[in-house]
Amino acid sequence: MSTMFTVDRKDLRRMHWLERPAEPLAHGQARLRIDRFALTSNNVTYGAFGDAMRYWNFFPTGDATTGCIPVWGFANVVESRAPGVLAGERFYGYYPMAEDVVLQPARVSEAGFMDGTAHRRELHAVYNQYLRTDADPLWRADQEGLIALLRPLFTTSFLIDDFLADNDFFGARSVLVSSASSKTGYGLGYCLAARRGRESAVVTTGLTSAANVAFTKDLRCWDRVVDYADLSSLAADEPAVYVDMSGNAAIRERIHSQWQDRLRYSCAVGGTHWESLGAGKGLAGPRPALFFAPDQVKKRREEWGAAGLSSRLAIAWSGFVDRVSNTELPWLSVKEARGREAVEQSYVALLDGAVPAREGRVLSL
Repeated sequence: MSTMFTVDRKDLRRMHWLERPAEPLAHGQARLRIDRFALTSNNVTYGAFGDAMRYWNFFPTGDATTGCIPVWGFANVVESRAPGVLAGERFYGYYPMAEDVVLQPARVSEAGFMDGTAHRRELHAVYNQYLRTDADPLWRADQEGLIALLRPLFTTSFLIDDFLADNDFFGARSVLVSSASSKTGYGLGYCLAARRGRESAVVTTGLTSAANVAFTKDLRCWDRVVDYADLSSLAADEPAVYVDMSGNAAIRERIHSQWQDRLRYSCAVGGTHWESLGAGKGLAGPRPALFFAPDQVKKRREEWGAAGLSSRLAIAWSGFVDRVSNTELPWLSVKEARGREAVEQSYVALLDGAVPAREGRVLSL
C-alpha cells in the first residue's frame, strides 16, 4: 500500500490519509520513495491557490473534493523501468506528501529528467523537473534540510527581485513587502538589500505582525520594519511598489488606500494569511497582478540562456545560504520529524501561524 496526505479542497483544515495499492510499473515508469520534504507556509499557499493555479493537478487523488498539496524535497528511486534512471539514484524535485510516487521520466540527461506523465504535460515545466543530486551544483548532503526548505522559495524571491528591477521598479524607489518574516519574504529582502550602494537600490519596508517584529529586525535586510498595526505611521507621499506575500485582503486595502495612485505596482505573490484572502477588485490605485515565477524563468531563459540564469541564481543562492546559516545569528533552524502525526501537527501549526519564524520543518513519512 502507498499512503498520501490529502486535504479537503474547500476546507484546508480537513485532513485525510489516502491509502492505495502500489500498482506494478509500466514500461518507462519509475517509483521513487520520498525520503524527506519541507513543509512551509508556501505549501499552504499551494493549497489556498490550488484551483486558481492548478496545484491540485500535479498529484491527483482520484476524488475531485480532495487534493494533495505538493512539496519540495528528496526521493530515492526504488524501482525503475525507465531507461537511464536507476534504482538507488537520488533526486530533488516536486513531490506529493506521500510515501512514494510513480513518475514517467522523459528527456533523461546527466542532470536529471522531466516527468512526462500525461496529466502533467500541460502543467508548467519548472515543477516537472527532477535533478540528480550527484550532478546538482547546488546540492550538499549536509544542507539538504536547507535546500528543501529554501531553494524553491529563494528562487521565487530572486525572480521577484529580478522582475521588479527589470521593470525599473515601475518608477518607484520604495518597496513594501508583507509577511516580511516569511522565508520567501526575507529571501526577497536579502536580494533587495544586495542592491544597496548601486543605482538600482530601493528603500525597503518589511511589514509583519507584532509577534515577528523582533525577528524581522534581527534579519537586518530591511531598511525599516513596521508592525501591520502601525501602517498609518508610514508616509505615503512617494511612489511605492507593494509585494503581497500575505494575501491578507484587509492589509492590501489599507496599503492601496494609503498610497492611492502613488502605488505604482501591486504584486500578489502568496497567501500566508490564507484565511484572510480576498479579491483585488475595487481598490484604489493599480489592480493587483499575480506574480507567476515560471513566467520570469521563461523570459530570462530566452534572454540569458538556461546556463546564464542558473549561474546568476547559484551566485545569489550561495550568498543567501551563507547568511541564513551564519553561526552567530542564524536566520533558520531546521527541525526534522517523521510519521503521520508529525506531518499533521506541522501542517496544522502552519495553518494556525504557530511555527516560529526562525524554524523550518522537514518531514518524512
